[in-house]
Amino acid sequence: MADPKKVVLLGATGSIGENTLKVIREHPDKFHLWGIAANQDATNLEQIGEEFKVPHQRLFKDSGLDGLLELATLPEADVVIVATTGTIAVKPTIAALESGKRVGLANKETLVLAGSFVMPVANSSKGQLLPVDSEHNAIFQCLEGMDEKRHLKRILLTASGGPFLHYTQRELEYVTLEDALKHPNWEMGRKVTIDSATMANKGLEMIEAHWLFGVDHDAIDVVIHPQSIIHSMVEFIDGSVIAQMAPPSMTYPIQHVLAYPDKVTPSHDTMDFSRIHKLELRPPDLDKFPCLRLAKDSLSTGGIAPAVFNAANEVAVQAFIEEKISFLNIPKLIDESLQKADFSIPSTIDDLMSLQSTLIQFSESLIKKFAD
Repeated sequence: MADPKKVVLLGATGSIGENTLKVIREHPDKFHLWGIAANQDATNLEQIGEEFKVPHQRLFKDSGLDGLLELATLPEADVVIVATTGTIAVKPTIAALESGKRVGLANKETLVLAGSFVMPVANSSKGQLLPVDSEHNAIFQCLEGMDEKRHLKRILLTASGGPFLHYTQRELEYVTLEDALKHPNWEMGRKVTIDSATMANKGLEMIEAHWLFGVDHDAIDVVIHPQSIIHSMVEFIDGSVIAQMAPPSMTYPIQHVLAYPDKVTPSHDTMDFSRIHKLELRPPDLDKFPCLRLAKDSLSTGGIAPAVFNAANEVAVQAFIEEKISFLNIPKLIDESLQKADFSIPSTIDDLMSLQSTLIQFSESLIKKFAD
């Protein structure tokens, strides 16, 4: 029997971290939690450390970026799951790849902001980058075994439509934070749940897909699929379509990344086709969910536009959480930022981090215009 894979988990106390622990808990003979990090939840981190007997633990508020980099490059580690939020994940991701690790990436900002820096490292190093997002993990599985992408016509990202799929435009004028946090299928953090409600998350996933799979913006489409059973699809030039299906649980893509190229038994209930009576597919309403259109436009524009979209969305969502702006003003703030931002393209990672901070401040300066 092979020794258990040693796993480093950056972002151990978040929702992805919790699901990763479920998988490891289910398969103690296959995975050994070797390093963990959290932002500031020392109590929870300590409990995880005690349960899994983790030899390496770091709290970001104490150790800073150096602590994450240390964990990401531990010589004994086999897999690094990057589940931290924000741009802080960029450098640990690159460091882990350069040191030959398999990286399970669950952080959107890493590729949305730094795809041009990360992917060359992923493609040239001994490391391996695997997506943890259910949609991108599904695409990876659909394309597995293909030596080249010349037969690929387009990627079809599925989206649940969030809690407001059936709302009218007028009803959206009155939605509250509590309404936006009631996702029908997934249990996620507040930021991601609101991004799902505006469909900004699917826009960010389009940008990620561009970098992960090397396809142009016009070869990436979004399809509404309320049941969240089909996690994404790929269409080939001969017209055939391959879909990946699983229950709406993040344990599925996580277990795929941890065990790859092997398979393990699931830590979540499997699909019961006797209870699945229909699988709906429909195009998104871009008038009702303009964040999706804005994201695709930013991807088409290129340059710093995707970074502007990401930063403006982050600011707008936080302003909505703090009840400074309404739900419908989230895309308006993003649109305003995209129209007015004029900054040079960063040439280094450090320049990129500086740009992100500048873009956040820029979008924050526009909030008053949209304040309720």
